[in-house]
Amino acid sequence: MSDLTGTLLNDYQVLRRLGRGAMADVYLAEQQSLARQVALKVLSRELASQPAYVERFKHEARSAAALVHANIVQVYEVGQSNGSHFIAQEYVAGQNLAEWMRRHGRVEPGRVLDIIRQVTAALSKAHERAIVHRDVKPENIMLARSGEVKVADFGLARATTDETNRTQAGVTMGTPLYMSPEQIEGRAVDSRSDIYSLGVTAYHMLAGEPPFRGETPLAVAVQHINKEPPPLAELAPETPKALVQLVERMMAKKPEDRFTDPMALMRELRMLAKQAAAEGWAEGPENWSLSDLSAYGGKIEATDELEQLMQGTRALQVPKTDRRRLVALLAIAALVGALLAGAARRPYVLAENEPTVVRCETAQKQLFHAKIVDTPAAWEAVWKYHPTPDAFEINQAKQGLARYYMRAEDYEKALDPLLELANVPQAQRVTRNFANVALTVAYAELGDNDKARQHKGQVSASALENMRTDDPELLARYETLKL
Repeated sequence: MSDLTGTLLNDYQVLRRLGRGAMADVYLAEQQSLARQVALKVLSRELASQPAYVERFKHEARSAAALVHANIVQVYEVGQSNGSHFIAQEYVAGQNLAEWMRRHGRVEPGRVLDIIRQVTAALSKAHERAIVHRDVKPENIMLARSGEVKVADFGLARATTDETNRTQAGVTMGTPLYMSPEQIEGRAVDSRSDIYSLGVTAYHMLAGEPPFRGETPLAVAVQHINKEPPPLAELAPETPKALVQLVERMMAKKPEDRFTDPMALMRELRMLAKQAAAEGWAEGPENWSLSDLSAYGGKIEATDELEQLMQGTRALQVPKTDRRRLVALLAIAALVGALLAGAARRPYVLAENEPTVVRCETAQKQLFHAKIVDTPAAWEAVWKYHPTPDAFEINQAKQGLARYYMRAEDYEKALDPLLELANVPQAQRVTRNFANVALTVAYAELGDNDKARQHKGQVSASALENMRTDDPELLARYETLKL
């Protein structure tokens, strides 16, 4: 498919390509009438010539457009221009979970619980509309710079009540690494299939690898049906037992052994969050967003105190149906009050004069937050709020800041953190090596070949192998330089 960068598709000016998929390319575009950036998903021309694929593409848009929720990537429009079929949807500035794990590895249990919660909230909304995602995986879980998690790409979504044959050919489609046994076998699926895929994703986050691997997709798929995964407690022994048990239940082979639906899972997550807060490894449910209430199927459970209050307020003569509504409203008010009252207890609070950066209670948590948000202010917050004799977190944050500027091709700003890292003690060879490789590239891009050669001479050849995994793009640029 030819690159559409620079072209105009109806109201959308295509700015650059973001990625390529089996069915479509995704572009960053500007909607001119509203002056906003959108992600434009354009069906490949080969598939656009096939009516069945075009119909499926439109079906994707209709399914996703029906889902309006804070944790779902919003679809704005489906359209056609000059033979190109496209979907305009919300652009999420950040990275997907797969990209994050490739850079940083495992995800700490508290953050895993938070990601499961937000994805479950999205799946609960889909369950209300009898829609199954069918392709829940790290690539479709977006980590916005605001800290929000958004589920993307309902390309395989299908209403569970749809009796037509339109999507039957795609029933078993998905990603074998994360697919449920019933989906692999082509049996009927419901929201419990998405719960299985989310469980596999959670396993991957905690263990650092998927539960099953194989040389072919078929080899992986067969293991989902017949084989038990390696025990998570052995691969990630630091994971709290209750979280391991939750993930194992989500990954049960039989759908009836999993949670009945996303709302049931959310209720379990709420109890687990209370336990996690008491044990100190995650936030409690009092810090959850109000939008999570929708994950309880629209039902709000009033406290015993509120029920007693309502029973004692007979002078109001409120009808029973209205009384329930009032109880629910008071429950919401109580929750809002708890959020406000608990602000001082929260492990994360807003940093002064930096509303987009949170202030964490430890340098380690501040560093993790910076990895998720990935902005200069977030990286700088690590040493600004946690000056410490132990320079590990600070050096990690400076590497993150340098990588940010290198990706943005702002080489002048990358120099300061890189020069500091190049002068860390000799014992920290990996850090020094990264800095000198990056400085070589930065100075070469700035046209200062003398300094580029100077830093290239300080690169340890034996340490370059580490960068093939940690910084493959930077290493590739370094190795192509002609100095």
